[in-house]
Amino acid sequence: MLGWEFPPVSRGGLGRACHGLVHGLAKKGAEITFVVPVFPGTKKGKGVKVVSACGVGKIKLKEIISGLSPYETDEDYKSMLNYKGGNIKSLYGRSLWGEVERFTKNVALIAEGEDFDLIHAHDWMAFEAGIKAKEISGKPLIVQVHSTEIDRTGANGVNQRVYDTERRGIHMADRVITVSEMEKDRIVHHYGAPKEKIDVVYNAINAEEHKNFSRGLHIDKHKKIVLFLGRVTIQKGPDYFIDAAKKVLDYNKDTVFVVAGSGDMTSRLIEQASHLGISDRVFFTGYISDEEIQKLMKSASVLVMPSISEPFGIVALEAMLNRVPLIVSKQSGVVEVINHCMKVDFWDVDEMANKILATLHYDPLGDSLSENGYMDVYNMNWDYPAESCKGIYETMLGL
Repeated sequence: MLGWEFPPVSRGGLGRACHGLVHGLAKKGAEITFVVPVFPGTKKGKGVKVVSACGVGKIKLKEIISGLSPYETDEDYKSMLNYKGGNIKSLYGRSLWGEVERFTKNVALIAEGEDFDLIHAHDWMAFEAGIKAKEISGKPLIVQVHSTEIDRTGANGVNQRVYDTERRGIHMADRVITVSEMEKDRIVHHYGAPKEKIDVVYNAINAEEHKNFSRGLHIDKHKKIVLFLGRVTIQKGPDYFIDAAKKVLDYNKDTVFVVAGSGDMTSRLIEQASHLGISDRVFFTGYISDEEIQKLMKSASVLVMPSISEPFGIVALEAMLNRVPLIVSKQSGVVEVINHCMKVDFWDVDEMANKILATLHYDPLGDSLSENGYMDVYNMNWDYPAESCKGIYETMLGL
């Protein structure tokens, strides 16, 4: 299995999805070698090197020393090289694409020395490595698409090289997995993939990881927190969140809006909040740890996920498991598997504001979303997607 983030080296849902899926597969007896790029000095997770799950299965993490980082652009990568200085530039590729190529070559060396039955590659940075491993071994290749370049940037801002890499991976793979029917349709439409080649495997959540945190924020009891949690990028729709915040604050000044996460839109959003005259009610946390995320969620009165294009959206499951009322865009794949949330078009900030106000002021509504949402997702664990993947593997191997 090839990916480009794995907890504790994780900045988004892909890392958590890989972690949950790998451990779910291990419980079902699979033996997985997970290959991931890791920058020198990165914090390691406890018990990650070799993990035995319930006495069956084995997870082996193979780390390739690399400058690759989740959700990275070529500009981000070059900035990292310049910041690190010294002999870093001689150790790593001079561009993001050079480093992806170096990662692919290292995966090829691993493929030559490992004994495995099939290859499962997650998202575009791992696709060329998956293709190379297939060429070397002759083993079948599955690519799993968690998000596409079109999701991340919109159809008008596509990085052609990333798109071409995604398209090549999708067409060279023996099977394709997507995380929602919505994303399956997008791949058929934008990448020309045949429907019969694509399987949908929904993401999940591990309830045990979310029950041991206490409230972490101490604010005036008369103020309520409306939370945005995710990468602060165009895909996630944070600018619509700020516009909705203005409309809510026109009616209720005792509300606090928190933008939790980092990304290339942060400065623009700070300016937007200032221009709207609400900068004293909107707080930007920057990057925060998983533990801080859980504490923040347990303090929130409502979480808003206004994504423009969200193939799934694990954050929604995390909110519901924490009994946080959820407002989610209709353009998010997670709405295919949850019922007890409020849905809105990402662009409809008037309706978004109305739903925020209704949730904050009508206690029976908030309580219903909280309790029924919790029941929606409590048993939505990684056994189900792992079983689906196991079935796909067995079919491909003729078992």
